[in-house]
Amino acid sequence: MFEDIPVDVGLVHVGERIRKNDMYVELGGPSIPEKFELVRVKKPEEVRDGAITVVGPDLTEMEEGKKYPLGILIEIAGPELEEDIEGVIERRIHEYSNYIEGFMHLNQRYDIWVRVSKKAYARGFTTLAYVGNVLLALLKNELPIIDQMQVTFFTDQEKISARYADAKAIYEARDARARGLTDDDVDVFYGCALCQSFAPSHVCVITPQRYANCGAISWFDGRAAARIDPKGPIFPIEKGECLDPVLGEYTGINESAKKRSLGAVHRIYLYSAFAYPHTSCGCFEGIAFYIPEVEGFGIVIRGYKDVTVNGLPFSTMADSTAGGRQVDGFHGISLEYMRSPKFLAADGGYARVTWMPSDLKEQMREFIPADLFSRIATEKEVKTVSELRDFLSLHAHPVMERWTAEETVPMNGTNGAVQVFSGGDFPITSGGFKIIFKNARITADRVIIEPIPQKKPGADK
Repeated sequence: MFEDIPVDVGLVHVGERIRKNDMYVELGGPSIPEKFELVRVKKPEEVRDGAITVVGPDLTEMEEGKKYPLGILIEIAGPELEEDIEGVIERRIHEYSNYIEGFMHLNQRYDIWVRVSKKAYARGFTTLAYVGNVLLALLKNELPIIDQMQVTFFTDQEKISARYADAKAIYEARDARARGLTDDDVDVFYGCALCQSFAPSHVCVITPQRYANCGAISWFDGRAAARIDPKGPIFPIEKGECLDPVLGEYTGINESAKKRSLGAVHRIYLYSAFAYPHTSCGCFEGIAFYIPEVEGFGIVIRGYKDVTVNGLPFSTMADSTAGGRQVDGFHGISLEYMRSPKFLAADGGYARVTWMPSDLKEQMREFIPADLFSRIATEKEVKTVSELRDFLSLHAHPVMERWTAEETVPMNGTNGAVQVFSGGDFPITSGGFKIIFKNARITADRVIIEPIPQKKPGADK
């Protein structure tokens, strides 16, 4: 199918990572403020079937090792196509472009991050048109309802800027539509296995009030995808019995999770970051991370470049959160989930959130309760956990009620020691063994964290 492409194309290349030293160029990514990928359903006369266009410099005109902006626009036509399918096809750009040897695609929507390897370029992968050829062939093959399709790549910053605001408005309109439903209004949820090639045990559950972690697939998108491609990676999940409406545990989700993860995941709480949190793949838009010193949560998003209040950058926490694992207190989330009434509902919702980047806080102003907005700290007010605790005390954050409970009911035998961890399941892996603390409460008089210096080869001889 791809004889004219100078590199291999196939499922075997999904998950390939291109490190900085191995890349020819980078497109999009954290340092590029405006980038997007967008699919639009058009009238037949507006689509030139098979057309692939690069607006701006192509790969041969780019300087090795440099970073460039990127916009991807796919326009499709067909009598059976509906707007609900646009977000589904956008997510498949991620899947199918990763079939290309030496081409790495991460994230989605306005967060895309692409790298082309030096080896691929040296072998003749010198134009983005090759990516367009792969997308055309695979999308039309997998979704026969697409009659006509054209692909445009934008690498010119001015052309991208002209379309960026429109793309963001389209994403927002889709998301706003989904906010009209609640999880109680429907009998079926949806699951997505698009990221299982990266995270085999990841089980993505999509409900009206809990978007896919990537932020790209709503419940409406899931319904449309399951209808047009019943054997595809997005599938219905019967809710079954509601075991706990507060935690968001359903028998149907548990059964689906156990089956899809081959037994690695057997329980999921939709609305909690503790015990059995929703798994995370790696394409999540943000991370909710537990801060035991204040019994609250911090939130960080992918584009935040500084370290967070706990001293860790997004990248470090992402490595710990991703991979399809259920990590107590580390929770991959979408931005749309932060707009949901079910956001961390079992853990206290926004009354438990203590820190987030200032840009994100302003973005969520409409959805954060007015009486809490000024009580949530940002990087502008605090830099450390100690400063955060002082800020929360000064602003009478409701999370302080949890401090009072801890101080007035000491655990027997703790001798006033400071609680350093509290949660449901806390796994520690070492020496080939995995130890899980169930409903653990750990205290210590002091906690000392020291870096272990790397020994030079032969230093101990």
